[in-house]
Amino acid sequence: MKEFKKLFDFTDFTHLKNNVDVSLNNIKQLNPTLNAFCNVYEEEFKFNSTKVSENINSKKNKDLAGLIIGIKDLFCYKDHPVQAASKILDKFISPYNATVVERILNKDGLIVGHQNCDEFGMGSSNEHSIYGCVHNYFDYNKTSGGSSGGSAVAVQTDMCHISLGTDTGGSIRQPAAFCGVIGFKPSYGVISRYGVIAHASSFDTVGILGKSIKDIKIVFKTIMGHDGHDLSMSQELPNEIVEEKKKYKIGYLKNALEFEGLQEEIKKSVQNFLGELQDEQNIIESVEVDFLDYVVPVYYVLTTAEACSNLARYDGVRYGYRTASYSNFEELITKTRSEGFGEEVKKRIMLGNYIFKTREENNYFSKAQQVREKIKNAFHEIFNNYDFLILPTTTTTAFKINDISNDDEISYWSDIFTVIASLVGLPAISIPYGVDKNNMPIGLQIIANKNKDFDLLNFLLTKKIMINLC
Repeated sequence: MKEFKKLFDFTDFTHLKNNVDVSLNNIKQLNPTLNAFCNVYEEEFKFNSTKVSENINSKKNKDLAGLIIGIKDLFCYKDHPVQAASKILDKFISPYNATVVERILNKDGLIVGHQNCDEFGMGSSNEHSIYGCVHNYFDYNKTSGGSSGGSAVAVQTDMCHISLGTDTGGSIRQPAAFCGVIGFKPSYGVISRYGVIAHASSFDTVGILGKSIKDIKIVFKTIMGHDGHDLSMSQELPNEIVEEKKKYKIGYLKNALEFEGLQEEIKKSVQNFLGELQDEQNIIESVEVDFLDYVVPVYYVLTTAEACSNLARYDGVRYGYRTASYSNFEELITKTRSEGFGEEVKKRIMLGNYIFKTREENNYFSKAQQVREKIKNAFHEIFNNYDFLILPTTTTTAFKINDISNDDEISYWSDIFTVIASLVGLPAISIPYGVDKNNMPIGLQIIANKNKDFDLLNFLLTKKIMINLC
């Protein structure tokens, strides 16, 4: 596979035209093979870059001037197609911008296109997409991770500086780990989800993939904050206080390092990372929790129930795909949904429907909510004593395409380390830290307390920790 050209730092405005050319050339050269972008808006992208260049030359440039951004195929972008990688939204054109898209455009960010993903964000390998599988640049036969696999590969290969994705149970952090880039999931409720196609509403979080903590932080500050369109948003983040502690108290999840399916090279990378932190005079202690085996079942009970509810709106009546042949209203809806949804999505809809059956709801959904609250309380106690918690991002490095996509149990359990932060609504980040024997990237995960997003980003900016970008 051909080598790609690297983009310059977006803050170096003199290279804007070159960056635009490099981005488009990388897309043209690599996307036909890797399948990271499903739609590229070349002419509009060039036109907008010219306007941004004029703003730069007249010293009227805004915070994101020159930043090239790709957006996951779940974000509404006015007058552009958005399909959630699903046949059910075939030929749908968004009539409005998602709040985060609007804020990026208002700050002179340059959107180059929509990126491939698992259908409706449901998957861990980016193999469940109407557009086909996304391939990992480091090994074409291996997965990019999911569901934001296209977003991760686009950053991996410098098709863009930054990708906006969504993280429901690890959909930014896991592909970031597999592709050797940085993936940041903010606290739940600090970024508006207005105009973002829903998967599971009490989990869905807009997040950011990139190669620079500095770039990620600038984008985060641009897109975060109150939005009257999203009434589920929590309170505003406290004002940023840049304060480098001389010592941090950091816990590491002992259960995770002892997990039976954890790849040995990942375990050693975590241990080396902890040693590096300890060498900087930080306090490192082990933390053990007694609920690790429950996080995946709780997550999938709750998210399939919420997905079942969210996806009920796709019926072929108002927009999107409609079956060609039907004799009555009921058949219209049944055939449209049967033909329009992919197998993974239908599987989760059926599981969600089962959970909501009258006699089953108390056995599954209500119990899962209760366990979720217990997990939240346990982490509240942990962060009363620690600044950050360290654990692997994934149990293995990138697996081969088709290895787990047809094995639900293995696929779902591969999320065990990422769903923790999602259940609790905590900010979490995956950073690349070394490679395995096959030169595939290893991702390490750092979790902070609720609404301590800036503390987490500033910790990585100010400490002398080497983030090993591949």
